[in-house]
Amino acid sequence: MTSIDDVAAALGVSTATVSRALRGLPGVAEETRARVTTTAKRLGYVPSSAASGLASGRTMAMGVLLPAIDRWYFSAVLEGVDRRLRAAGYDLIVFSLGGDGVNRDRVFHRSILRKRIDALLVMCMHLTDEEREAVQQLEYPHIVVGGAVEGVRHVGIDDAQAARDAVEHLIALGHTRIAHMRGGGSFDIDFEVPRQREQAFRQTMADHGLGIREDWSAFGDFTFATSRVSALALLADPADRPTAVFCSSDEMAFGVLRAAAELGIGVPGELSVIGIDDHEFAAPMGLTTIRQDPADQGAYAADLLLGELLRNEPAEYPPSRPHLLVERASTGPAPV
Repeated sequence: MTSIDDVAAALGVSTATVSRALRGLPGVAEETRARVTTTAKRLGYVPSSAASGLASGRTMAMGVLLPAIDRWYFSAVLEGVDRRLRAAGYDLIVFSLGGDGVNRDRVFHRSILRKRIDALLVMCMHLTDEEREAVQQLEYPHIVVGGAVEGVRHVGIDDAQAARDAVEHLIALGHTRIAHMRGGGSFDIDFEVPRQREQAFRQTMADHGLGIREDWSAFGDFTFATSRVSALALLADPADRPTAVFCSSDEMAFGVLRAAAELGIGVPGELSVIGIDDHEFAAPMGLTTIRQDPADQGAYAADLLLGELLRNEPAEYPPSRPHLLVERASTGPAPV
């Protein structure tokens, strides 16, 4: 097995230089750092997390807390976090509440609060007052990805503006009879996100003098199955149905598109549908959506935490990550 001494010997530098270069520490010229990285990769050297931890007093592991693993957004964020951590020689420890939340006490009071990780990244989820206080009192760097948690800094898109952009797109196409497929509810997922997106929908409609029908506020739970059932009821009456549906996520938009197909409703001729996410299936489905990049958000948040561990001071960062309207075949002019 290749050792750090082998890498140092191949380059004619000290083992201390190799160690500092691979750990991203200052005091190493960029040219030397690049040579060390290339040589270590060529020789198959894998840094030991345990050894690095002994040298730095750290565990060389970062924790990620999430409500469930089987949702597209969470898995995409994890991919971005893992990519950054592997490049930095850090291990990833996932703390999952398992969907039903029965692990909350174990995770908060027996795992996270023990000194097992160097930093914590929390996925968008509702925290109780006690849990939020526990996170705020952590001695190591921590951050939330996705919807905001009161008193804890976070990385994510401007959810309200993303929703406004989606609704404005429909209104610009001449739609006035617009329904909303809203999410939230399961496992306390995205506690702030559905509220912000619904408020933005209502405010944008009001800004344009458009009325909101409460019976056109359908619950989709951020899932395909639930939104399909809700959409079948929403679109059932040909004489009294919306001409457009703003969905607070792409997965709910997929459910609306499926329901429209089952009911023989033409998209976008009779019904326009827009979502938020740019899910991996959005392009194949021809879905117009507001694009966000969860993997970028996860990588960006991981970079912030890694940088803080290096500098031992909080990082400055922009308040939100970018989002973009992506027009596809699921939206068109309002029917006459």
